[in-house]
Amino acid sequence: MKSLRKLSFLIVVFALSLSVTFAKEGDRKNEKAAEKGIQFTEGSWAAILKKAKKEKKVIFFDAYTTWCGPCKLLQKNVFTRTDVADVFNKNFINVKFDMESGEGPELAKKFEIQGYPTLFFIDPKGNIVKQVLGYQQPEALIKTAKSVLKTPVDA
Repeated sequence: MKSLRKLSFLIVVFALSLSVTFAKEGDRKNEKAAEKGIQFTEGSWAAILKKAKKEKKVIFFDAYTTWCGPCKLLQKNVFTRTDVADVFNKNFINVKFDMESGEGPELAKKFEIQGYPTLFFIDPKGNIVKQVLGYQQPEALIKTAKSVLKTPVDA
């Protein structure tokens, strides 16, 4: 009977150690995927504006909701691409806000959002430079970003 208990105990310990190992491996994969994509800055809208002024950069602002299918597709298929990330991480302060929580509802009113996703390019003073509504193909988003970079922005 004791040997059966020991065997059961060893099986449980082995199973737990495997699950921890696989969980850590999954975390590493998620971290690598995050490193490849657009790096979004977290913070209050006021802090984001301050950072944009300090760095003299335009803000790329993803206005999304948790229930929005195209928003999820942007996050999964576009924002994770290396070619997109290269342009956005180098040239913009990237932020995203859920328009139904935190500062989101206030920002949705301020920028008069008509639908989701809405992607904004906003100067350091808080003025909209460019606004795009709906899902964007990676190439189109890069083209839009590059056109914004050619626009003189007053910090």
